[in-house]
Amino acid sequence: MTDAAASAAPAAPAAPERPKLVLTALILGALVCNINLAAANIALPDIGDAFGAGQTSLNLVAVGCSLGLAMSVLYLGAVADRYGRKQLLVLGLGLTVVISFFAAFAASVEMLIGARIVTGIAAGMAYPVTLSLITALWGPGKQRTLAIALWSAVSATSTVIGSVLAGILLLWFWWGSAFLLAVPFAVGGFILVWLYVPSHVAENKEKVDHLGGIISVFMIGSIVLGLSTVFVPETATFGLILLIAAVVLIALFAWRQLTASSPLYDLAVARRRMFWAPATGGLIVFGSLMGAMFVGQQFQQNILGYSTLDASLSIVPAGIGLLAVAPQSAKLVISRGSRFTMMLGFGFVLVGFITMLFWNETTPFWYVSIAYLVIGIGAGFAMTPASRAITESTPVRRVGMASATADLQRDLGGSIMQGVLGAILAAGFARVFGKLIAESSEASSISDQVTAALQASYASALHVADQYPQYKDQIVQAAQQSLETGAIAAYAVGAVAIAVGAAVVWLFIPKKSRELELVASYEKADADKA
Repeated sequence: MTDAAASAAPAAPAAPERPKLVLTALILGALVCNINLAAANIALPDIGDAFGAGQTSLNLVAVGCSLGLAMSVLYLGAVADRYGRKQLLVLGLGLTVVISFFAAFAASVEMLIGARIVTGIAAGMAYPVTLSLITALWGPGKQRTLAIALWSAVSATSTVIGSVLAGILLLWFWWGSAFLLAVPFAVGGFILVWLYVPSHVAENKEKVDHLGGIISVFMIGSIVLGLSTVFVPETATFGLILLIAAVVLIALFAWRQLTASSPLYDLAVARRRMFWAPATGGLIVFGSLMGAMFVGQQFQQNILGYSTLDASLSIVPAGIGLLAVAPQSAKLVISRGSRFTMMLGFGFVLVGFITMLFWNETTPFWYVSIAYLVIGIGAGFAMTPASRAITESTPVRRVGMASATADLQRDLGGSIMQGVLGAILAAGFARVFGKLIAESSEASSISDQVTAALQASYASALHVADQYPQYKDQIVQAAQQSLETGAIAAYAVGAVAIAVGAAVVWLFIPKKSRELELVASYEKADADKA
């Protein structure tokens, strides 16, 4: 018997003691993380106005939490597997409470970006543990699938909950109140986890690959920040340097995982078709959901003139769609398999993005809500099979890796798609505004400094309009036209990404009968190593 097998814990029981309280505690932990991920989107126009921030800075505020989570999730997932999942979950929830106040009272946009990244790191301590504990505490079968389905649905719906609550708060309070939303949930989760979640379940005694963990942090950070800046002319060189560094770090990380005695990320497991294909498809569909909400919130408030409450209410149908189809998704996975269920989800999300391509300044509220409803339904169908396939393809001793990968679907996917769509939005805004300036009869009298401020972001352009009231109407009209063009370009890129993800799912995830054979072969291979 190998050392790894010897250190593995016994198979998970059918369910833990007090399963409802345990699942409530774990879902609250996931809820906290997802509320923090969504809180910034609804507040972006107010943040831009408060700090006069450029579009790239606003992108980083929006992506900061998911960036911190994506950067740390692999490393912290392995740490939790070794030293205690419950302990890291409690620590993450506690840190969330503290850092939320730093974000709420940030004195500059740079300080806010930093606080958002640390918020993401706190989520990295908590979020991957919630799914890994579900996998460890519930044995294989219907109860685990239903628990994962509920966890997936509530996790995704919490982004809608966060947006709605933030929209309500911002009607009466300052932008920082949005970053305090998660505090009461974090406190409640902290108490329930402390009291009811078992400690040291199905953990292992293998050494943590700390070097691999550090490499993974910089690797993911370089990927996300590179994609967030490479499409914007002012930061294109910096973004290109980061992406080159990311390629080097990816190669270094792969070498380390192949040579380490106890790798952070087991590439032998990751190469399994029922692991990497659902992970890739999930990354694209979940990231597209986050990207659509990020761009959509700015479009709705700045172009359609929605209040923060109206903007948040428009995405409520996404949460309704997610919750409505979650039970059906679990049933479809069991009866029809992962590929059928994921393809159904991709189809709905693609329709949603195509619908967004026809948004304009006269789009009615109901049409906006329909787009979010369709995307929510699609994400609801895609989430459960993606998470379930990953966990069932992974041995119990590596459950933290499976959980971290499932989380990366949301976090890395969200970071990448928010970064890419945000960069497309920023680049499109700057390009169109620059063209309008060049075509203006006043072009020769506009200084380079004013031109840069006009092209930086919608909020920055409005600040310029306030300084030059005689040109305010022209500036506002140009800003709206530029933002609308940039948003449509972002939605088009999102639609292409969904089509690519659907192709991956169709080509590489097999039908149900073959899927069951593959999962059984993985279980046999893992048992033979014992």
